[in-house]
Amino acid sequence: MPPQKLELPQGTLELLILQTIEYEPRHGWGISERINQRSDGALQVQQGSLYPALHRMERRNLISPDWRVSENGRKAKYYKLTARGRKELRQQAEAWQKLTQAVAMILAPEVR
Repeated sequence: MPPQKLELPQGTLELLILQTIEYEPRHGWGISERINQRSDGALQVQQGSLYPALHRMERRNLISPDWRVSENGRKAKYYKLTARGRKELRQQAEAWQKLTQAVAMILAPEVR
């Protein structure tokens, strides 16, 4: 059975992008594909969401672009984390962990 497609909660796309390029610069399509792969197909980032997010993150100096030749021989803009982006990734990941733990506590059955 194919995985159920999930809607990304508001504000999580940046976190996923930052995590995806933490260790290796990637171009836009590569970021989208990696998120899809890492989520077993449950998260599919559309270009209409991805590229505006990348541009916002670039303006905020969280990522920096570098033009390179991609695997298919075309020029592509590869994105890598900046020092500010690494700090933002740590902060957002910590906040996400706290949020998901709090939600899990509320969703857990109450012990009476």
